[in-house]
Amino acid sequence: MKDSTNHVAREPDSSGVVRYTEEEHAIWAELYERQDRAIRGRACDEFLQGLDLLKLPRDRVPQLSEVSARLQRETGWEVAPVSALIPFTQFFELLANRRFPAATFVRSGEELDYLKEPDIFHEIFGHTPMLTNPGFADFTQTYGRLGLAADKRQRAFLARLYWFTAEFGLIQPAGGERRIYGGGILSSIGETLSAQDSDQPQRRRFKLDEVMRTPYRIDIVQPLYYVIENFRELESLTRLDLLAEIDKAEQRGMLPPLFEPAPPRAA
Repeated sequence: MKDSTNHVAREPDSSGVVRYTEEEHAIWAELYERQDRAIRGRACDEFLQGLDLLKLPRDRVPQLSEVSARLQRETGWEVAPVSALIPFTQFFELLANRRFPAATFVRSGEELDYLKEPDIFHEIFGHTPMLTNPGFADFTQTYGRLGLAADKRQRAFLARLYWFTAEFGLIQPAGGERRIYGGGILSSIGETLSAQDSDQPQRRRFKLDEVMRTPYRIDIVQPLYYVIENFRELESLTRLDLLAEIDKAEQRGMLPPLFEPAPPRAA
């Protein structure tokens, strides 16, 4: 979704298999082991159930075809290989057709804790388990359809909705404990611990109008998370005229950021 990238997606060979190196398999295994420990007691039940259903390999990078086979069995979704960064239109088209984009590159050892561009661990470990949940899967497809119908101005508001739900969302049932469902958190050790254990970030009750007017930065640990009570809240969004809600949000104006401006890019 940007103009340039520092990573190149891996291409499959003539048999349709991406041949990862031993180093890449080792990085996946280290990330998996670390995150699997971190998310216990922190991830929501729906995510953990999805992780169990997908049976992702712990010691090697999975092939997208094997993930797709299990996803299709559960909710009719599949994983689509893409270049490292794709245009918004392509992103929305894929989601609208129940295809989740995943770049096939693996982060380097130097980027183990953080990278700006989503790699295969972020996409597969972080996001696909929730796509085994029918309600969440339907919400994601509807989001894609809305993105296709939106203009550039409206897509900025939709991006904030996705950021604070699918990427960095929390859930806390009435009378229950707060848990994580956002893939951007669950694929990151720093975000996982911050979202659940730290008293530094704010945690606000999910309100659609507020979420769409909240700015964010991609290169910092998040200072704010929005909390839904149950996944029916996200399903209910699919029955709203979200483009009309965007127009209302725009009239109210953006909320003040909770972070310093990003440093200027090097020339």
